[in-house]
Amino acid sequence: MQKRLGTKEVKVLGIIRKHVNYNGLVPSVRQVMKELDYKSPRSAALLMRALEDKGILEKKGNGRYILKEYQVPSEMELPRYTVKIPLLGSVACGSPIFAEENIEAEVSVSTKLVKTGHKYFLLKAEGDSMDLAGINDGNLVLIRQQQHAENDDLVLALIDDHATIKKYRHNGNHILLLPQSSNRDHQPIIMSEEFRIQGVVESVIALE
Repeated sequence: MQKRLGTKEVKVLGIIRKHVNYNGLVPSVRQVMKELDYKSPRSAALLMRALEDKGILEKKGNGRYILKEYQVPSEMELPRYTVKIPLLGSVACGSPIFAEENIEAEVSVSTKLVKTGHKYFLLKAEGDSMDLAGINDGNLVLIRQQQHAENDDLVLALIDDHATIKKYRHNGNHILLLPQSSNRDHQPIIMSEEFRIQGVVESVIALE
């Protein structure tokens, strides 16, 4: 029977899964140390060794670990600190936002970042049109799925088969989608009142 993981081991496993999802490799001890905000690699090394002892990690001849995912305890055995959120790729106008072909991966996200009763998804930000709002190229953006917003919310819009994040402003018979950018090449987009949004930004996650 698989041994139950401690709280710190669960946290390290979440860090490892994130790195494997995006880099294809288990992070080094020093990378785990940095994620945990430890001052020395010793504690991170001990936690990774504990995961090895429990059959979750395996050390190869080159000294690097691999993740033996099939031996990880089931979700019922793990404390519920995270939920899996789909990471979406490009989303075409008119297609269901959770269509299977849009989902690139599932990412474990802290339950503190989401609210019960709502659906969420992640998008990877591209470009600098929202850098003054703290959304930089390569960031993951956690989106709460809904079709309404308040003035000054950051919303996800689908325009001409392209997903874009902008500040929302309802102005009379028009909707303005406003960039928040240090690059003056980005200009406001004016939409009709019939325009419908796809979601509201809940949080921004920097991967580095």
